[in-house]
Amino acid sequence: MGDDELAAIRAKRMAELQAMGGGGAGGAGGGAEKQRQQMEERKQQMEDMKNGILSQVLDQEARARLNTLMIAKPEKGRQVEAMLCQMAQTGQLGSKLGEQDLKELLERFNAGSGSSTKVKFDRRRAALDSDED
Repeated sequence: MGDDELAAIRAKRMAELQAMGGGGAGGAGGGAEKQRQQMEERKQQMEDMKNGILSQVLDQEARARLNTLMIAKPEKGRQVEAMLCQMAQTGQLGSKLGEQDLKELLERFNAGSGSSTKVKFDRRRAALDSDED
């Protein structure tokens, strides 16, 4: 089920890209506007394709957790989305991932990144010191 749908999405995307490439140039008057519009359309298509893949490989709880991650840490969320899409396209995901599976995947992702978040407190003794009252 998942592999057939992914293959259909890939074939559709390839056909769209070939149609865009063979379209040729239009008039010179709206060239910049046309390019901007095409870029927006491509961006929207990529977003739709990504959302379709993620809805195929994640159940509702896992999708909700990923959305929460996107709100808290957008850059990390985009990286995880890209990793999930790549894993789905290469066939590394056999079935839908649940919330627990996504948690394990996130833990492996965090362990692989190697960078830990550090908080540095800079305590300054200034006019706000309450000990001198």
